[in-house]
Amino acid sequence: QVNFVISQVLALACAPLFRNSLHPSTTSPATRHAFGLVLGLAFGYFCFGMQAVHLGGLPALCYVVMRTQDPRTMQRMVLGVALLYLSCIHLHRQIYDYGSYTLDITGPLMVITQKVTSSLNMEAAEFSETSVTTHMTTVKMPTALEYFSYMFHFQALMCGPVLFYRDYIDFIHGHSFLKHTPPSSGHVDNNSNSREVVLEPSPYLVVFKKVVCSGLCAVLFLSLIPSFPIQRVKEPEFLEEFSLPRKMSYLVIATTLCRFKYYHAWLLADAICNASGLGFNGYDTKGRARWDLISNVDILKFEFGLSLRDSIEQWNKGTTRWLRMVVYERASHFHTVLTYALSALWHGFYPGYYLTFMSGALFTFASRSVRRSVRSHFVASRPMKAMYDVATMLTTRVVMGYITFSFLLLEFWPSVNVYL
Repeated sequence: QVNFVISQVLALACAPLFRNSLHPSTTSPATRHAFGLVLGLAFGYFCFGMQAVHLGGLPALCYVVMRTQDPRTMQRMVLGVALLYLSCIHLHRQIYDYGSYTLDITGPLMVITQKVTSSLNMEAAEFSETSVTTHMTTVKMPTALEYFSYMFHFQALMCGPVLFYRDYIDFIHGHSFLKHTPPSSGHVDNNSNSREVVLEPSPYLVVFKKVVCSGLCAVLFLSLIPSFPIQRVKEPEFLEEFSLPRKMSYLVIATTLCRFKYYHAWLLADAICNASGLGFNGYDTKGRARWDLISNVDILKFEFGLSLRDSIEQWNKGTTRWLRMVVYERASHFHTVLTYALSALWHGFYPGYYLTFMSGALFTFASRSVRRSVRSHFVASRPMKAMYDVATMLTTRVVMGYITFSFLLLEFWPSVNVYL
């Protein structure tokens, strides 16, 4: 964990260098690809030692499949190879280091699995024009340098965020700023060969805010989590002496505090991307630059979401997009169940994962039914609508604690004992 933090701080320091000294106006795409690739591999080796060989093994096998197999079946084969490789590493860790929260190579491999299966060469005709898959479809097979740079670039190797291959190539070539102009500006030629000067917005205020929030999340996690350890739910005192309201309150508080660890890592990763110029997403109606193209999480929208669906969409947003693309938009039946099942498999084989995601599927169905049946009775007036929103927000907080504690506990029978 210390090595992880050190590597991310070093990446944050290198990001402005990448943005300024290796700007696409003065540096070739090949040089930018190579710099991001080499630095990413260096950080991977620093954090994980010889385990870093798997960072190359998984994408290399998938690249061979991409180059040799029929495009009509290649996507499914890549998904199968990537999940099989990742599953073997998950099982190895579970056998030899059961229940450990030590950071190992599985984290970056989970991110790489998303990247290799993100439709680098797919027929877009299968999907609607508004689907997430259509946006990130690319017809041209990437070169080895482009492919491995996309896999290992230092900004997002450790914990994401996951970005589409097309967006990454636009960033490397400097096209991402040409695609957007401020509302008050005149026309800008979007031709990639245009020599017109484009004023690029500075990301540093956004970076500063994200770094500060990331630090606050780390401080809150380290200072408060010792008072609410998730392992306490296995103790006889919790199971036999705590009242039901006290149990539920504890689960909500403990799971909320555990999320601050993820907030810290994801906000810092977002800041690294933004500091290097990656993540620009145009301007809002007031002409302010948006740096949320590949943001991992929106903390406030997650913690105050009015439904389970609203909250889930703001948590690990790159993974949500990936699951929607790989399963939800493709499955002909059981979209929700299959999506949660792939999410559980992607995380590993601890029973707690499957309890969480199968519970998530059940509660998703329940929340849809409640919304269809109940919401219409509360939207006639603003006070009634506000009361309904507060009630669903509070209910979502309780449900989130109820279904996610097993994800943290990992074990089957201790989780079942709490449910009983």
